[in-house]
Amino acid sequence: MRNGPLAVVGAAVLWGTAGTAGLLVSADSVALAAARLVIGGTALAFVARGGLRRALKPGLLLGAVAVAAYQLCFFAAVSRTGVAIGTVVAIGSGPVFTGVLSWVLHGRRPSGRWAVSTTAAICGCAALIVGGGAEAGERMVSGVLVALLGGLVYAFYAVTAARAIGQGHESNAVMGVMFGGAAVIMLPVLVVSGVEWIAEPRALVAVLYLGLGTTALSYFLYGRGLRTTPVATAATLALAEPAVAALLGLVVLGERLAPVSVAGLVLLGLSLVAVAVPERTTEMRLESQP
Repeated sequence: MRNGPLAVVGAAVLWGTAGTAGLLVSADSVALAAARLVIGGTALAFVARGGLRRALKPGLLLGAVAVAAYQLCFFAAVSRTGVAIGTVVAIGSGPVFTGVLSWVLHGRRPSGRWAVSTTAAICGCAALIVGGGAEAGERMVSGVLVALLGGLVYAFYAVTAARAIGQGHESNAVMGVMFGGAAVIMLPVLVVSGVEWIAEPRALVAVLYLGLGTTALSYFLYGRGLRTTPVATAATLALAEPAVAALLGLVVLGERLAPVSVAGLVLLGLSLVAVAVPERTTEMRLESQP
């Protein structure tokens, strides 16, 4: 299928719009993450309903918890740091943590190039914090830390999904179990947080877009793309997400970055490219995205 890489890029572009769409509504980060997962997770579970029972394993249920935790961390980080920084740190740290978890859980020791790229990524994150300036204070620091936590839990569910798919489960079923399970987890959270804000037309459109567009449709496209696109290539293509998020933050939301923050973004982006370039060892699938 010649359109495989295009499907991966389409998914990454959709992911990159999530932070901006979330900031266009007045809901807090918890309610927004819950609504997105309830809608998107339900849609993914419906699509994969035929294979859900076969893929229902304890490990994937833990993955569902991680999916829910990632959404909470992502929107909380974006609300503190802005779309550009929050998205780049959360998504950018994912491959780093994935390498660590793959080593710890499955004995796949990262390469020397990975270690160098990880050091560069950490330096890039430090530059982002410094670039926030004194007025950002603890809010910027806490936002970056929450984004890093999001990258860690993303890595956990990516490794969990990759292992399940490697064991022979259908990718749609794996995603259906994890995201459908996350929807079940977040439904009580959504009810407790309140749903009155969804009655506002702009909020309703935004949450439907977040659930059906940046979750259900994006993961459908990503799965289709991985059928014919090597995972290393898909990892590189998926770097379009932080680029789109940063661009939207600057253009649509009017965010401004200090020169040192711009340098940090560039350094982090280069480190991601270095991580994503294929090596001669077999790579796990699904290591490129949230």
